[in-house]
This record gives sequence, structure tokens and C-alpha cells, in this order.
Amino acid sequence: MAERFDLKNPRDVEFNDALEAALSFIRAGEVIVAAAEHGYVYLANAFDQEAVAAIHILRGNPSGVALQVFIAESKVALGITPTLTIQQQEILDKFWPGLLSVTVRSQPGLTWNLGDERRLGKVNIRVPNRKFINAILQQSGPLAISSAALIGSETILDLANLPVYESDISAVFNEGALNKGELSTWLEFSEKEITLKRIGAIGIEQLLPLIPTISTSNL
Repeated sequence: MAERFDLKNPRDVEFNDALEAALSFIRAGEVIVAAAEHGYVYLANAFDQEAVAAIHILRGNPSGVALQVFIAESKVALGITPTLTIQQQEILDKFWPGLLSVTVRSQPGLTWNLGDERRLGKVNIRVPNRKFINAILQQSGPLAISSAALIGSETILDLANLPVYESDISAVFNEGALNKGELSTWLEFSEKEITLKRIGAIGIEQLLPLIPTISTSNL
């Protein structure tokens, strides 16, 4: 069975013990479950291909799907993508941590396989706004993440609805029932263009002051 940690109203010592446990599991190549802003997610070391593959199996993803990556802060993006324009860096600094997901061209030297065998040449990254996950990221490095819901199912807001056997994961960090919220807003950065791929928690009126020439796909 997965080891369980109660983070609903943790004392400092309980929070720190849970943090050390999470880091230990991740460094050992295990998958854990923790709370993001509006849903429980699977987390694993982004550079551990077996752990990433385990998330795909738990989620029921088809082949060729690449997992999203959580990072600790915007400056980490400079190690993931070859170039960021001044404008793009300003956008990240403005909305991170928070509900902005950004697809960027990935560094060719990165040794990860997020599920696409690096065929896409892109990665979707985000800095979440959740105390426990952010504390993990400060010490773990980039984490591969995916919703703990089965593909096509609603986000898991309560661990009572976790769709897998707890023997399939190593640890569960319980923050209680989460509030339902909007999805992240999704942008794609290229060298010459910023494209709005999905409107979510951050509205276009918030983006326009920084991206007056923003283009949209078929939203």
C-alpha cells in the first residue's frame, strides 16, 4: 500500500517530514500523488524514464503523448528551451507561479523521454502555485506530471475517488477535498510568435497588455 501523509493542517514538523519523504520517493524513481491547484496529480522525476512510463500506464495514455513538466521557477525554463525572448520571459515572470502552461521548443541535449520519444521537440512547462509541490520542486528539479484521473475522466478533487490501487503508487499526500477551478491557460512560444492554444484561468484581457499581437488557434 502507498504510504499516506496528512497535509490538511500540518504542523511544520509534519510538513517537513512529508517533504523529505516525497523527495526520497522521487529520487528513488517512484510515483507519488499530491495536490496541485485544482486537482490531484501524479508526480515523478522527469528524467527517470521508467517513472514517466509508470505515470502513462496509471493514466491510461495512448502512445505518443508527452507529459507536462513542473519546474520551480521561471529561470529554470532557460535550461529547458534554447531561447526565450525578453517578451516571453516577462510573461513567465508575470504569471508564474500560477495557471499558465507554456509549450516551448526543448533543448536537444535533454535526456528525458516524456512519452513522445522526443519526436515532438517540444515540452509543456508550468510553475504551479501550491505550497507542498513548490517545496518539492525547489529540491527535486523538474517533475513530470499528469492528472491522477484516468484519461477522459474528470479531475480528481477528492482522494476517495483515486482510480488506481494504492499499491501502484508509493505515496499519497492528502490535502483534503480540493476546490474545482479553471484549467490553466495554454500558450505556445516560438521564436517569432506567441499563440494562444487554450483560454483558462488567465483571460485574454490579462494577456493582451503583454502580448498585443497574440495569435489564436482554433479555440
